[in-house]
Order: sequence, then C-alpha cells, then structure tokens
Amino acid sequence: QVQLVESGGGLVQAGGALRLSCAASGSIGSISRMGWYRQAPGKQRELVARIFSGTVTNYADSVKGRFTISRDNAKNTLYLQMNSLKPEDTAVYYCHALVSRMDYWGQGTQVTVSS
Repeated sequence: QVQLVESGGGLVQAGGALRLSCAASGSIGSISRMGWYRQAPGKQRELVARIFSGTVTNYADSVKGRFTISRDNAKNTLYLQMNSLKPEDTAVYYCHALVSRMDYWGQGTQVTVSS
C-alpha cells in the first residue's frame, strides 16, 4: 500500500508560478514510476509529467519548457514546479504512483489560473 498526499495548489494569475508537492508513505521502496496528472471540468484526466526510476522524465507537449517534475527520494516527495502558468492549466492535479503494476492516486489539489 502506498499513500499519496498532494499540497501546494491555489489561485495564481496568468504568468505566475506554483510548486506542487506529493508526499508518499507506505511501501514506497517498490515505486517504479511517479507522475502528475490533471483533470479540468468536463475533460478527461490527462498526463502532465512523469518520472521513472532514476531521472528519466517525460512531459505533455502543452507543458514542456514550463513545468519541471522532480523527486526527492530522501524526503519521499514528488514535486511539480509550474512556471508561466496559463488559464488553460486550471485543473485538479493528481499525484500518481505505479507500484507492482498497481496504480495509486492522491486526493488531488486544485490549481486555478486567472487571466
């Protein structure tokens, strides 16, 4: 079992920045991949960024160059640094972990970008 708790969401003006955090606990030693997803009202949940064991990362085209995913193994925490935010980035952001082929999700944190 893995528990994921997100924090860091909020309201920001367009062009601003936020950093999301995801604290992991439980059987974290077996996490093979972690990532951030988002879901806007009326839309499907979509991948934002993910990080594999080590430092391999990939990003959605819409956030490349603006968002950075990172993982601090000592603190068991995943981060998403979001810069140059746009109104279309408004969504609930979810932390995800893949553990022994099982998916774990956090409760989500709201990010709202005003124009």
